[in-house]
Amino acid sequence: MSSSSGPLTEELQCSICLDVFTDPVTTPCGHNFCKTCLNKCWDNSRTCNCPYCKETFKIRPDLKINTTLRELVDHYKKKSPEKKREILCDFCEERKLKALKSCLVCQSSYCETHLEPHLRVAGLKKHKLINPVRNLEDYICQKHERPLELFCRDDQTCVCPMCAVKDHKNHNTVPIEEEIEEKKTQLMKTQKDVQQMIQDRIKKIQDVKHSAEVRKRNTEEEKAARVELFTDLIRSIERCQTEMLEMMEEQQKAAEKQEEELIEELEQEITELKMRNTELEQLSHTEDHLHLLQIYSSLCSSRNTRNWSEISVKTDESLETLRRALTQLQDTLQEKLTLTVSTDLKRMQQYEVDVTLDPDTANPYLILSDDGKQVRCGDIRQKLPDKPERFDKYADVLGKEGFSSGRFYFEVQVKGKTKWELGVVRESIDRKGKITARPSNGFWTVQLRNENEYKACAGPSVSLCLKPQRVGVFVDYEEGLVSFYDVESSSHIYSFTGQSFTDKLYPFFNPCNNDGGKNSTPLIITPVKYNK
Repeated sequence: MSSSSGPLTEELQCSICLDVFTDPVTTPCGHNFCKTCLNKCWDNSRTCNCPYCKETFKIRPDLKINTTLRELVDHYKKKSPEKKREILCDFCEERKLKALKSCLVCQSSYCETHLEPHLRVAGLKKHKLINPVRNLEDYICQKHERPLELFCRDDQTCVCPMCAVKDHKNHNTVPIEEEIEEKKTQLMKTQKDVQQMIQDRIKKIQDVKHSAEVRKRNTEEEKAARVELFTDLIRSIERCQTEMLEMMEEQQKAAEKQEEELIEELEQEITELKMRNTELEQLSHTEDHLHLLQIYSSLCSSRNTRNWSEISVKTDESLETLRRALTQLQDTLQEKLTLTVSTDLKRMQQYEVDVTLDPDTANPYLILSDDGKQVRCGDIRQKLPDKPERFDKYADVLGKEGFSSGRFYFEVQVKGKTKWELGVVRESIDRKGKITARPSNGFWTVQLRNENEYKACAGPSVSLCLKPQRVGVFVDYEEGLVSFYDVESSSHIYSFTGQSFTDKLYPFFNPCNNDGGKNSTPLIITPVKYNK
């Protein structure tokens, strides 16, 4: 049926197929029809008359395409694309019914009523019937004018029986219905695969959204925890400051009191000494020699007075008090900061994962323990398959499991080693030949060289001041964060921040060569020991 409605559409409709004209022609009586529709109508009738007004023509008109009307139809079709049209019966004269089958031999389509002879007459029963199609001529071999009943799988084309015998001899040909069913089965499988891909991507979207929600929730919790920690730290600072000022005030008052007492005592002794001096002055001029001799001893004897040469006033006592208070405040701040880092480490340790070394990635010189938790470098190159994932130049090995989202944490014992390197790397890193460890190459690692040279491989490298026995590695995939911690001292080593991860990330280990036995101690993946 017509794909549109309205006056203009009706003017452009063929009254036989009730669809927009295709190659419109005009009868002598002035009515328009599709050229194919009108020819079929006349081919199946003894007389040539107008299907619309029934006017009869003694001689079959020579039909010419109405070019003006065709241009109008083409313009309309461009503006109003057609929907899929129904296939109508070619033999219904009045109201066209929907075709049930098309016959490749007769090159016609039939409704249920007009199809009846093909189901009953012996000769017609041999004709090839298919589901209704509009382009019946495409189903006929142009070379042999026979129905394309077969499909050549070698050449992937439809052929007629004559083609199969001549041009496609010894080819794998099957009935076209069989090939159609197989293709439909394949299409259904492909459709199922596509639907699964859609579901996988929907699930991925849900996972990403869930991950974002979890990250947001965790971030809010962390922010709250940090606010609480630093609020407590500020309170401690304020309390220490208050205590320091109170202490200074008390010591100032004590010093002032002591000074007042000293001055009072000194003034009292001065008064006493003045009185004594007066007495001595008087006696030095007395004529009463007997009295002089009697009191001489008492006047000249040492009085019970303080030895003021041993007494000093500490003018820098307040400064010493301030220094002691500042030292106490610094110790308090250091304690609080250590507590903050320790709290961070405890939180990160909650994301512990079970890391096991992957032997398929290990350099042939590396020796792995049976449980996949230890690795050291040997002196003999082992005969191992040269797999694409195996490192061939450096003493590197990866963990078995990669991570493409969320957070994860693991710890490695490095005690007793003179050099090592560890961290995480992306899955697509180069594993053959010379490799430079830096974030731009997919490496987020720290390393030890020459027993005490610690560096973060940040490109350029960053020198570090530490001497860890056990290193904790924490990754937050969505935040683009890789952090390293000294587990024993609960101190922060280094963090790569603001990274953008797209590949899977794998734990990375390099025990380095054994350096003549000096570096033979293995790197050991250890279970987390939660700090209290």
